[in-house]
Amino acid sequence: MSIVALERATFVGLSSEKEQLLDDLHRFGSLEIIPLGGDGQATVGGPSTRSRDALKFLLASPQRRHQVHDRSQFDAAEVEQRALELQTQIQSLESQRDDLLLRLEAAKPFGDFSFASPEQMGGLRLWFYVVPHKDVIKLKQHAELVAEKGGAWEVAARDQRFCYVVVVSAEEPKDMPVPRERIGSRSPIELRRRLEEVELAIEDTQAERAYLTRWCLLLARSLQELENAAARAGAAQQTSDLEPVFALEAWVPCEHIDELAELANKRGIVFEHRPPAPGEDPPTLMRNEARVEAGEDLVTFYMTPGYWTWDPSSIVFVSFAIFFAMILADAGYGLVLGLGLLFIWRRLGRPANDDLSGNMYDGPSGPSRNAQDGPEGPSYRTRTTGQRFRPMLLLIVLVSVLYGVLVGSYFGLTPSPDSLLGRLQLLDMNNSALMMGVAVLVGGIHVILANVMDARRYNDWQDGLASWGWAAAVGGGLLVGAGAAIPAVEPLKVIGAVMVVIGLLMVVGYTARHEKPLRRLLGGMLGLTKVSAAFGDVLSYLRLFALGLASASLATAFNDMASDIHGGLPRIGLLFALLVLLFGHSLNLVLGVSSGVIHGLRLNVIEFFNWGLKDDGRRFTPFRRKEGSTWN
Repeated sequence: MSIVALERATFVGLSSEKEQLLDDLHRFGSLEIIPLGGDGQATVGGPSTRSRDALKFLLASPQRRHQVHDRSQFDAAEVEQRALELQTQIQSLESQRDDLLLRLEAAKPFGDFSFASPEQMGGLRLWFYVVPHKDVIKLKQHAELVAEKGGAWEVAARDQRFCYVVVVSAEEPKDMPVPRERIGSRSPIELRRRLEEVELAIEDTQAERAYLTRWCLLLARSLQELENAAARAGAAQQTSDLEPVFALEAWVPCEHIDELAELANKRGIVFEHRPPAPGEDPPTLMRNEARVEAGEDLVTFYMTPGYWTWDPSSIVFVSFAIFFAMILADAGYGLVLGLGLLFIWRRLGRPANDDLSGNMYDGPSGPSRNAQDGPEGPSYRTRTTGQRFRPMLLLIVLVSVLYGVLVGSYFGLTPSPDSLLGRLQLLDMNNSALMMGVAVLVGGIHVILANVMDARRYNDWQDGLASWGWAAAVGGGLLVGAGAAIPAVEPLKVIGAVMVVIGLLMVVGYTARHEKPLRRLLGGMLGLTKVSAAFGDVLSYLRLFALGLASASLATAFNDMASDIHGGLPRIGLLFALLVLLFGHSLNLVLGVSSGVIHGLRLNVIEFFNWGLKDDGRRFTPFRRKEGSTWN
C-alpha cells in the first residue's frame, strides 16, 4: 500500500517542437499535465464527455435507421458536432413549445382575440386576471380606482369557479386580489401560428436526428478516437506559449523520470524535474497489490487521500471484511455467500475484452505495469471491477464463516456444547456484556490504528506526537474499561489512566506545535474538545454488536416460527414450515448483507477516516491515449 511519489517535470522547447512532444507524451501516458495557460477547465488527461453525449443522444432517438458499416463516408468529428448541435436545437425548440402551450392555455378562457397596435391603444395596455368568484367584490373596488385613472375593465368570461377579467390601463393595476396572467404580447392566433412553426421545426430536427442514427455503430467504435482528440486538443491549451518557445509542466511518477529525460534529450528539449514543494498539492496516485485493489476502490468511493497523507487501502480491505462478518454473524449465511461466489467466480475473472494489448486506464490507482514496458512508455493490462473485487469477496466469505463458527450460529441454530462445532464456539451472542466489549475493543483498535498511521506519515516525528497522544488516550481508555469490567485485570485501570493522562498532555502540547506559546496552548486546549468525539466514535462500533444480535435473533425467530407451524399441522405443516424457513432466512440474509455493506463502509469512511485521513486530495489523471474500441 503506498501513494506513488511524484515529481514536477518541466519541458521547454521551440514552438515548432510542441506538437510532436505532445504526441509523444500522449502515447507515453504516464504524466498529468499542469495547466499553465488557456482555459483552466479544458480537458487534459481525462476523457471528454462530448462524444458520449452525442452517442447517447442518437441512441435515444425515437426512430433509428439501418446501421452503416462502411467508413468511407463517415466523419466521426462531424457526426459528433452535428448531433450535439441538434441536441441543443431540440432542447431550445421544446422549451419554446412548452412556453407557447402554457400561454395558449392561459389565454384560452379569454376567447379568440387579437391585440391592437400601440398607436390604436393610445398608450393603454391590456391586463388579464383570473379572479375567483369570492374575490369579485374586491375586484370591483380596485376597478373603480382604475376607471378614475381613465382605464376600464370587463369580465370576458365566467365559469363555475372563476371570472376572467380584462383590465385596460396604462400601468399594471396595484393591489389586485390575484396576480395577473402572463399571456405575453402575442394573440392566441399568433401563438397557434408560432406553435405550428415550432412543432414543424422539431419534426424536421428529429428527422435529421433519425438520419444521423445510421452512424451510431461507427460512432461508438470511434469514441476513443474522439476522446483522444479532445484530450490532445485540451493539452495543447495548457502550455505556456511565448514565441518562439513554449513551456509545459506535469506531475510524473518518479520511476518514469529517466524515460522522459531520454525522450526530451532525443527531441532536443530542455527537461528539468524536482520533488513537490511542501506548499504544493500534487494529485494522488495510489498503487496496491492486486489482492487489495478492492480496498482502494472502497477508499476512493468516498474520497481520494491527499498526496501528503497515506494510503489506507489494505486496512480498509481487511476491516471491511471483519465488520461485514460481525454484522452477518452466522456461519450458515457465510457458506451461502461462498456458494454464490463460487458460482460467479469465473465470470468475475473474465477480462474486459479479448485484446489486452491496448493502453487502458483502469481504476483509481492507475494502470498495472507489465514486464514488457519499454522506452516508448509503459504498457498496461486491464483489470475489471470483478477481478479487483474477487479477493475481497473471498475474504468476506472466509471471515464470515470463521466469525459464525466463533459465535456458534448456523442459520440461527446453536450446536451442542459437546459437539466439535460446539467446542469451537468461543463467543456467546446472548452475553450482551461480552459482545458489547468485543465491539468496543474492535472500535478502539480501529481508531488507534488510524491515529498511528496518521502519525507515521510526518517527516518530522514531532508533528505526529498529537496523533500518538490520541492513540495512547484511546488505548488507555480501553485498559480502564477492561479493568473496570474484569476484576482479574483490575490493575489495568491504573496503567490505562496513566496512558490517558500522558496521551492528552501530548495532544495539548503538540496539536499546534508551530504556533507561539500562548497560541500553542490555546490550540492544544481546543484539541482536547475532540475527547467527546473520540468517545462517541468508539461507541459507534457498538452497531456491530447490535446488528449482529438482530441478525441472530431474526434467524432464531424464523426457526421457532417454522417449528411451531410444523408441530401444529402434522402433514401440510412441513411444506409451510419449509416456505417460512426459505423466505425468512432469505430475507434475513438480504438484510444482513445490506447492513454489512452500509455500516461496514460507514465505520471506515466516517469514524476511521475522521482520525486517520486529515486531508482530501484529487485523483491522478494521466494524459494518455485510449486504444481499442467500445463496440467490436
